[in-house]
Amino acid sequence: MPKEHPIEIFMPPNMLKAKVGGSVAGLDLGAIKRAEAAMDALKTDFAQWIADDVERLGKARDGFAATRSAETREALFRAAHDLKGQGATFEFPLIARMAASLSKLVDALQEPAALPLNLVDAHVDAIRIVFRDKIHDTSNRMAIVLAEELEARVVETLEIAARAA
Repeated sequence: MPKEHPIEIFMPPNMLKAKVGGSVAGLDLGAIKRAEAAMDALKTDFAQWIADDVERLGKARDGFAATRSAETREALFRAAHDLKGQGATFEFPLIARMAASLSKLVDALQEPAALPLNLVDAHVDAIRIVFRDKIHDTSNRMAIVLAEELEARVVETLEIAARAA
């Protein structure tokens, strides 16, 4: 039977911890408080910023409905994509979810004529309703069912488009 070698365990140095410091004692709690206060001050602007973004989405939809082109499709995508990214920050996670669904639809269907306007309208209208009714709660049953239905219609539409291609 071969001779057993003793097991050696070693812990590699944590370079980040060494550079930052090993405890919270090195943190500037005053800086954290100031950052939190700055975020609270910005929250008063959130309502106007998301209102502007929802309005921009509506205008992009109207432009796309009037002229189905690569440019208007791109404007619609950009407006939806921005809401997708900013909705949660602006404390409207359901808007972010619905905008993500719309972004997925617009991104997947590159040909403007292939985009079903009724499904685009359903997304835009749902986003407007969530904003109008100030639905911040992700447990709002009506909004969740609506988001799920929009997502299901997007999946269905993309499957049909894939089969047709």
